[in-house]
Amino acid sequence: MDNTYQPKAIEQRIYERWESNGWFAPRGDGERYCIVIPPPNVTGSLHMGHGFDDTIQDVLTRYHRMLGHRTLWQPGMDHAGIATQMVVERLLNAEGVSKHDLGREKFVERVWQWKEESGGKIASQMRRLGASVDWSRDRFTMDDGCSEAVRHVFVSLYDDGLIYRGKRLVNWDPVLHTALSDLEVLSEEEPGNLWHFRYPLASGDGHLVVATTRPETMLGDTAVAVHPEDERYRSLIGQEIVLPIVGRRIPIIADDYVDASFGTGCVKITPAHDFNDYEIGQRHDLPMVNILTDDASLNDDVPEAYRGMDRFDARKAIVAEFERLGLLDKVEDYVVKIPRGDRSGAVVEPYLTDQWYVDIKPLAEPAIDAVKDGRIRFVPDNWSKTYFEWMNNIQDWCISRQLWWGHRIPAWYDDDGKVYVGHSEEDVRSKYDLGERALKQDEDVLDTWFSSGLWPFSTMGWPQKTEALDDFYPGNVLVTGFDIIFFWVARMIMMGLRFMDDVPFKNVYIHGLILDPDGQKMSKSKGNVLDPLDLIDGIELESLLEKRTSGMMQEHLIPRVEEATRKQFPNGIDEFGTDALRFTFAALATTGRDIRFDVGRIEGYKNFCNKLWNASRYVLSYAEKLDERPTQITVVDRWIRKRLDLTISNVRRHLDSYRLDLAAQEIYDFTWHEFCDWYLELTKPVLQSDEYSDDIKRGTRKCLVEILEELLRLIHPLMPFITEEIWQKAAPYAGVDGDTIMTQPFPAGEQGLHDPTALADVEWIKGFILGIRQIRGEMNLNPGQMLPVLMQNAPADAQRCARDYFALLSRVGRVESIRTLGDNEQPPPSATALLGDMQLLVPMKGLIDVDAERQRLAKQRGKVEAELAKTRGKLGNDKFVNNAPAAVVEQERERQAEFEKQLTQLDEQLQKLDELS
Repeated sequence: MDNTYQPKAIEQRIYERWESNGWFAPRGDGERYCIVIPPPNVTGSLHMGHGFDDTIQDVLTRYHRMLGHRTLWQPGMDHAGIATQMVVERLLNAEGVSKHDLGREKFVERVWQWKEESGGKIASQMRRLGASVDWSRDRFTMDDGCSEAVRHVFVSLYDDGLIYRGKRLVNWDPVLHTALSDLEVLSEEEPGNLWHFRYPLASGDGHLVVATTRPETMLGDTAVAVHPEDERYRSLIGQEIVLPIVGRRIPIIADDYVDASFGTGCVKITPAHDFNDYEIGQRHDLPMVNILTDDASLNDDVPEAYRGMDRFDARKAIVAEFERLGLLDKVEDYVVKIPRGDRSGAVVEPYLTDQWYVDIKPLAEPAIDAVKDGRIRFVPDNWSKTYFEWMNNIQDWCISRQLWWGHRIPAWYDDDGKVYVGHSEEDVRSKYDLGERALKQDEDVLDTWFSSGLWPFSTMGWPQKTEALDDFYPGNVLVTGFDIIFFWVARMIMMGLRFMDDVPFKNVYIHGLILDPDGQKMSKSKGNVLDPLDLIDGIELESLLEKRTSGMMQEHLIPRVEEATRKQFPNGIDEFGTDALRFTFAALATTGRDIRFDVGRIEGYKNFCNKLWNASRYVLSYAEKLDERPTQITVVDRWIRKRLDLTISNVRRHLDSYRLDLAAQEIYDFTWHEFCDWYLELTKPVLQSDEYSDDIKRGTRKCLVEILEELLRLIHPLMPFITEEIWQKAAPYAGVDGDTIMTQPFPAGEQGLHDPTALADVEWIKGFILGIRQIRGEMNLNPGQMLPVLMQNAPADAQRCARDYFALLSRVGRVESIRTLGDNEQPPPSATALLGDMQLLVPMKGLIDVDAERQRLAKQRGKVEAELAKTRGKLGNDKFVNNAPAAVVEQERERQAEFEKQLTQLDEQLQKLDELS
């Protein structure tokens, strides 16, 4: 093995070998296990969320593959309708061409061309992460098979009366010119105004005051509503007002929706431009006056002076006109929830259009039951409450989008506007006996989530009956963030139950989102985005700055992004390698909670990789091929076997319950502390001295390499590259045959008999050595100095251990002698450590100069006292505490606590010296 661990030297070579040998494909005839990947957008590149999500799925996949299960991790990508169309439109705009210049057919061809050239980026990045998906089954939501599934589902739901076309209010994106689902709209509070307008009564007897945050919509008002029990207005119900500017007479109606205590208790009703008003309009049979075009300009149904105006320009003009007419009652500052399209960022308008809908409640009821009766389990369970809350209040799903890229709706219209639905135009003509009647296909495409909802079975070949469906549907677990429970998880459950008559997966493992160290969401505008590949390969500061600021639309944010980057990574990002990143993700994979990602953690796990590498070099330096010569094992060998058995059992239990964080902690603690810090150290006296027989030496060599080989298999699902590299060298010495660690059995755990003696004896040995090290540290003794040790109040077991394991204690603890004090024997002045109820004593005579040591400690104490006084002075200064940044004040408090701790320790050491005098 190389002297140092170099991830770049092994990772690509190992992955290519895995993939070229087909080891990611399902193997054998064991119990089947399947995970279907949440398909990343074809526009995407690997971000921290993907890296986290893919690591969890790959850990589970590799674990079950090693359990002997017939394992499939199904890969694929989503066509991402809006996102992809936006990318290609931007490319065309840069060439001075619009999609309309090309026309629909040529534009779609251009998108496919872009997909072939650029769309595979994320797949190559997944390979860098070590993802063991079966690439031979790679799917795309718009490939022929998935497209056939989409048409089949649409036609089936339409024929069953569950898909319909209707004119209803939708969220309209005036930039992308398409309807959006509620889930594609982000509403955030922004400062705005509340305008109070006077609407004159038609009788001439006064006016009503209404309030609005969107003055331009008053041009589409068709009523004013009051509460039926509001005594102020009861006599006016049924009368009319004259709508200012427009001159239209509109009724005063009574509706329980109105909150009489809010504002004046009068509400303007615009059924064509507000969702609540739409419902009121339906109840009262009000006319719907649409005042907007599809790009949110005012249309020809408004007074001529406002036609063609942008909605926000019209807002200003209408407020000015109300003021001129003396009908502006007042204007208030008001915090408004502004809905914006999640892709375009444009303010979304409620807009009346013809769209296609799924009548969702008949699909939702069986999906609710599937979680209630336990056929599907959420992990952690609290997410089922979120699921039920949404599903019980679910609204019909608007599935049409006014885009060119996507699954075109399989509906055709004749010249009279009558609609016909079928798998193709040929199918429609046959199904409805249309002959040669002129037909035109619907221009709209389906919501991306419609095809994604079929993913668990469309990827397996449905609607054909396939071996893959028989083998791998339903899947075992879906791994996803909580942010798409509604977008995707619920729809897959509904579609799976409807078309496969079974749930699509048995478990839904919900993980949190990856945040920055301050708990902020990662975003390009904040300058806190991390690219997993930069953490794997490293990146220089200048390259990182260029990467984070290139292509930023809002140039005023660039200085802020640069400042944040320089502060976080003043020297760029070091190379950590894939395994360190994967282990970090696994260690953070607590169920359901958001995760703060600190680069310091990945640095720690790179050290862990180095520790494993160096430990393996030590083991292999003593390894020898197994033969028939006799071996004898020591108590330390028995102890490490038992500790590994217990660790394996815990890791299996944690992986089975989706607690990857606890599994990672078990692996880390055993590998670093028990295997490396203790076992390897305790084998050195055996292998490096003449005090042990050849049989014992051979037994220790054998145990070393067997423990290492089993440990590598235990770690492999979390850190596949380094374990494969070392395993290839260790396996032959452990008597294990095989081409790859991937297909080796996962360690079984507690197989042998209990060995309480080995566990207890080695814990005593460790305690003894730690006690002696404690004394060395406290008394500032040379680490290599041989020490005499006395044991006071030593029980029989302690005396036995001191005799039986003296060779170990002497070499590892640097102990020259161990003697047990008699019952009434007074010890000489000694430094002391406790081991259970027993005291370990090291006589100080001749070991230290007490006066010189006292002077050294007193001088050190003076320095610490001076630093502590400075810190207390700062924290006692109100000006500093109130004006300095919170992080600086907190850092000073931490310094104070550290100095106080050091002072206490120095006082304890001085007291011990006094006891020795």
